[in-house]
Amino acid sequence: DFTISNCSNNYGPYQFPEKLIPLCILNALEGRALPIYGDGLNVRDWLHVEDHCAAIRKIIDSSPAGRTWNVGGGTEWTNIALVEDLCAAIDAMFTHDAALKERFPNCPASHSARTAELITYVKDRPGHDRRYAIDSRRLQHGLGWRPEIGDASGLKRTDAWYAEKQRWWGAVLTGEEQMGGGRTIALIAWTSLRYRSEAKALAALEAKLGRSE
Repeated sequence: DFTISNCSNNYGPYQFPEKLIPLCILNALEGRALPIYGDGLNVRDWLHVEDHCAAIRKIIDSSPAGRTWNVGGGTEWTNIALVEDLCAAIDAMFTHDAALKERFPNCPASHSARTAELITYVKDRPGHDRRYAIDSRRLQHGLGWRPEIGDASGLKRTDAWYAEKQRWWGAVLTGEEQMGGGRTIALIAWTSLRYRSEAKALAALEAKLGRSE
């Protein structure tokens, strides 16, 4: 017996820093450019990871075997609107927590400037899908699941998490830089830190990579 679930774009704690939301948060905190492909009007549905986990739990507990379910956040943003909202949340966070100005002095918000000033449009990538969408009404009506984390609160929570967890993402990025910027090594570092068992995660991944090379 099996059950399948399909989801929209996830975001939240412990996401690998190359993904759009953590990339923009970390770049903003460090005063680096926030890259936006093309005109920034590509649309994505965003689902907070905690809502996704709750949906998976609901499917495991309640779904008949053989069903397929779509899991979406019901929140569609253009890329530019998403990043502008992230920047606004960061500005508000710095306004309410003066200590952030000492920890992240390169962030525009540390100097009462708008973080959105870092937004930089870059050449669009070939074949960039204009819109991703997902219809999760079947899951909502059939199993009674609904996303609980709203778009604004989800972004605020995510901004705050990355600002607090500088040690975590700093170690991920440092691991990547020390090994020459390789994505494979960065993923090993990410997996190791995410699951809190560094030696075991590294050994398993390195063994797997060794067998495949």
